[in-house]
Amino acid sequence: VAYLTIFHILFVLFVWTYWKSIFTLPVQPDKKFHMSYADKERYENEERPEVQRQILAEIARKLPVYTRTGNGGIRFCDRCQLIKPDRCHHCSVCAICVLKMDHHCPWVNNCIGFSNYKFFLLFLAYSLLYCLYIAATVFKYFIKYWTGELTNGRSKFHVLFLLFVAVMFFVSLMFLFGYHCWLVSRNRSTLEAFSAPVFQNGPDKNGFNLGFVKNLQQVFGEEKKLWLLPVVSSQGDGHFFPMRALCEAQNPLLANEEQWEDDGIDEESHGKAIQKEI
Repeated sequence: VAYLTIFHILFVLFVWTYWKSIFTLPVQPDKKFHMSYADKERYENEERPEVQRQILAEIARKLPVYTRTGNGGIRFCDRCQLIKPDRCHHCSVCAICVLKMDHHCPWVNNCIGFSNYKFFLLFLAYSLLYCLYIAATVFKYFIKYWTGELTNGRSKFHVLFLLFVAVMFFVSLMFLFGYHCWLVSRNRSTLEAFSAPVFQNGPDKNGFNLGFVKNLQQVFGEEKKLWLLPVVSSQGDGHFFPMRALCEAQNPLLANEEQWEDDGIDEESHGKAIQKEI
């Protein structure tokens, strides 16, 4: 009875998170990030790239946009005709811009982003536990067939097949889930892991890294009792994300920490140079 109860609980959680990952639509940028008709006409009629960049910069001044393109320009989507919010990317499969896009997942046939990233992580976690539980409960029957305690040939094949499939999926999910746990701990998306976001001061792969606990809260929220449930609890609205650079700029001690360290190194090297001269 206990085995069946655990099996049913894991099965329900697996189906629930899978359903939420599939049918939770990716969130698109707000209307304020779309270009107005006048700005769009002014941008399209302008043929000089440097002037186009100035037009985008003027529009972006009113928006909470801090990331840039590789050449320092405003991130703009020609297909959706909008200024891209930070961590937003255009999905070629869905043909829309997705807030905090991570990747387009063929498993759930949906784009994984701000709206369903938590559900996707829980889907991986419960799938992992589900496969582990099946493999653990079937393994003892596999041992009995191996030692000759059970002799039914038909069920022997089914047990072997079930064990093989459970272990195969468990190993695959373990690597995938471990990778996404690492991404969450660093507050990165899959796209940002391959290409670091560019800020006004240049690329910074740790630009959104706020520390382990705050990184978890970005995805799962502050209410720990909701972390393991497939309900919406992520912080923010997907248009703006706290950044390490801004946090350091708001705190003079943190902002000047690196400068103090550099000054200390310079003073130390200068002192050594004086001692050598003496």
